[in-house]
Amino acid sequence: MPAPLQIGVIGLGKFGYTFGKTLIKLGQSVLGVDSNAANVARAQQVFTQVFQAEASNKKALQQMGFADLSHVLVSVGDSIAASTMITMYLKELGVPSVWVKAINSDHEKLLRKVGADEVIIPEHLAAKQLANRIANPGFIEYLPFDQKMALKELIVEHWAGRSLREIDLTNRFGVQVVAIRQAAEETFRFIPRANDRLGAGDRLVVIGAAAALAKIEP
Repeated sequence: MPAPLQIGVIGLGKFGYTFGKTLIKLGQSVLGVDSNAANVARAQQVFTQVFQAEASNKKALQQMGFADLSHVLVSVGDSIAASTMITMYLKELGVPSVWVKAINSDHEKLLRKVGADEVIIPEHLAAKQLANRIANPGFIEYLPFDQKMALKELIVEHWAGRSLREIDLTNRFGVQVVAIRQAAEETFRFIPRANDRLGAGDRLVVIGAAAALAKIEP
């Protein structure tokens, strides 16, 4: 099993706290920072380590060990100035992957100019997810840190009688099957075998570029 990632979360409001809590449940190590005592107290019950500090101070970020982290999420509310400065400092400290929550498209442009690797606008992502669930049957969700990638559930019809190796989704579409639930089964099995043979009504959960997923007729 790979070692847990070292992930930082700056800003422990609703978005940052939920993000970090989910990572902890997935077995990752999470370092949290917030200047609000109540947010810090809540996160201390869940996160690996939590500091109460002003993250817009480059020296403080360095002292807390952010230069040693592989991924950092910046989620500091509506403060455009603070999120921009923190992002710039994190990149100067050499953090390989900095994700930042933005409040609008102009904020996103600014963040990218100072080096943000990924920018998330939660409201845009939520609206996009909902629209796709209505218009694209089987759609599950876009991946939050690459909005061109998505999860989708497929129900087997034309592929009945063939194996995963034979349908060869990876080479044909750049799509990977991550779970399968055969028609007679009640739960999904994850990381299915290439020789698993499909039947009509089987359900597959696949991951890949949204444009590629739209072309697949199972």
